[in-house]
Amino acid sequence: MGMSSRRTRLAVCAVLAGGLFAALTPAAVATPVPAAPAAVADDPVPGHEGMPDDGFENEPEGEQDDLAGPDGSASRLAPSGVLPAPVPGRAGDFRLVSGSSLTGLVDDLDAALPKQGLTELMEQANRPAGWEGDCGSTGIYGPDLAVNHRICWKSDDATSTEWIPQAITGVSDAQEDEDWGSSNAEPIAVAGYDDYNPNRSNYTAGRDNCVLDSASDACNEKGIRVSFFNQATQMYRHVLLVWPYVNSKDHISFDALHAREGKCGSSVTASCAAQNGIHAGGMVWYGNYLYVADTANGMRVFDLRKIMDLNPDDDADVNDPTPDGLVSDVLDKKRVGRQSNVWYSYGYRYVMPQVATLKFSTAKNGGTTAGNQCYATGRPKASFISLDRTDTDHLILGEYCNHNNGGDSTGRVGTYPMTALTAAVEGAAGTAASADLAYGLPTGAVFNGEDLWHKIQGATRYEGKWYFHRSNASSTGRLLQATPQTVGGTPQLVGNAKVLQSSVGPEDLYLAHGRGDGFAPQLYSLGEHAPSVCTGCKREMYSYNMSEVIGDFGS
Repeated sequence: MGMSSRRTRLAVCAVLAGGLFAALTPAAVATPVPAAPAAVADDPVPGHEGMPDDGFENEPEGEQDDLAGPDGSASRLAPSGVLPAPVPGRAGDFRLVSGSSLTGLVDDLDAALPKQGLTELMEQANRPAGWEGDCGSTGIYGPDLAVNHRICWKSDDATSTEWIPQAITGVSDAQEDEDWGSSNAEPIAVAGYDDYNPNRSNYTAGRDNCVLDSASDACNEKGIRVSFFNQATQMYRHVLLVWPYVNSKDHISFDALHAREGKCGSSVTASCAAQNGIHAGGMVWYGNYLYVADTANGMRVFDLRKIMDLNPDDDADVNDPTPDGLVSDVLDKKRVGRQSNVWYSYGYRYVMPQVATLKFSTAKNGGTTAGNQCYATGRPKASFISLDRTDTDHLILGEYCNHNNGGDSTGRVGTYPMTALTAAVEGAAGTAASADLAYGLPTGAVFNGEDLWHKIQGATRYEGKWYFHRSNASSTGRLLQATPQTVGGTPQLVGNAKVLQSSVGPEDLYLAHGRGDGFAPQLYSLGEHAPSVCTGCKREMYSYNMSEVIGDFGS
């Protein structure tokens, strides 16, 4: 759920042990090479269109917005009072297939740009976070759960109208032993999406709108950034996620995720329409891979071994030479990718290119989803994802739905063996990863005069029990628990009648299991709302002791 914007709102295979250590050894920092005596030709090549469509569908308007109406508008239907029937689990609907290989493109970027390991990146984290009592008021938290850890953002991130935090994962998902190389950073990663693009290039004006001196630095659609937090130093650093492509001059380049600018003539067509970015409502870091949810399509996958560093000398005022004989500029916040023999990154030092795609193979249900409606059949939405490490490693994927606006389902969840997902990421195009289990959400409970079991922003499974974060607009949300049972011969999730009051603006869930470092298991989440959204709203990462969560639910 985000603020008023273009979306119309109110207001990461199980890796074998021997190979894992080598894979996790941080990459050495590339030594900048002297610039070539003459710049590489940068003339257009006939027949090259430049930034291509990435082949992903646009996400619906009003994405994950509790207050969106049935058509994605700001209006809201009153709940009908009729609760839906239980939805059967259909694991086949969750099937994912790997897309065309991006390996060649990423290799070209790797050859063109310096590279950085995550351990070094964490050592160079440049933004201070507040910790525990430094975060001030605890007003966003309900009375049912005692917050154990609190982490708050630097002031500009805490109040940003552009970047909205959504997804959370960490080193406990990445590795069973919770160690990353030689680092003691124990990183936590949070994804945020770009929700505010004032005076962005429209369909007829073209890209130049956003590079004008008068344009805001926020003008461009920048897609998704990931903020890596170093728990040892309590500092964090942003990394921009990017899409690799070959530009109109036949050179490797990159753009922000699903963020092509609109450059149409007299009419808007699919080949020239501006793209709206993605929501990234969930994220899982597993081994070297970072899996990012793409609601309408499936998942985009990134590789922690492929973080590009556009400012290796850490001096932004001096353009650094790059291995391809060009230079990089990290002061210009209005350009991205290779342009006129210079590399740009919207001002970010680090970018991480997408290395794989996992797309749903099941056809969409024919019903409208403009108001977050969901259906019992057809491909699900990848609204949130998490990892269950309590037995065989599985990725959890589920849907955010607003049943007030119609549809015949309050949402579904499915599970994938991580071995299958890794095989799809590393396999040939068309390699499938099938879910091994699926459920419809529990039904029959009411909250504030509407369905309790919808508006789910995050879910995870721990020791056989399921936990869900239910949002509640700008009021405190709820933490829910469900247990798998067989009812009338059909496997279902049965909700615990007890409901725990959580925080304002609750989002994705991440379970830090603690088995590697000897700490008590922690259930992490985060709040999305800036103080400007509602009285008392704050953006924080926080955790609950899992033992308390279990005890408060009575099991």
